[in-house]
Amino acid sequence: MRRQGKLEYGYQAAPLRTCVGCRVRTVKSELLRLVVAEGVIVPDTAGRLPGRGASLHPSPRCLELAEHRRAFPRAFRAEGPLDTSLLRAHVEGLTPGRSG
Repeated sequence: MRRQGKLEYGYQAAPLRTCVGCRVRTVKSELLRLVVAEGVIVPDTAGRLPGRGASLHPSPRCLELAEHRRAFPRAFRAEGPLDTSLLRAHVEGLTPGRSG
């Protein structure tokens, strides 16, 4: 059987997304949706904010990879640099045992 944007996950079909950091395709529920609001990358935990979205594993490593690859301006089709400070605070707040 061919996969067409879905993955068998717990005996149910689930939509796939690609992490902009590590470029691994995984189930949408394991990724954090991001949107841009006034030049700032905002985590969309509810998945309801308007605008073009991008997905990222909620880990500091994937965030660092995305920044190093300059993936955010491409993913959002934005001109110039984007502010990741709010996203970084959110991701590092989710990581247990991480100290500054």
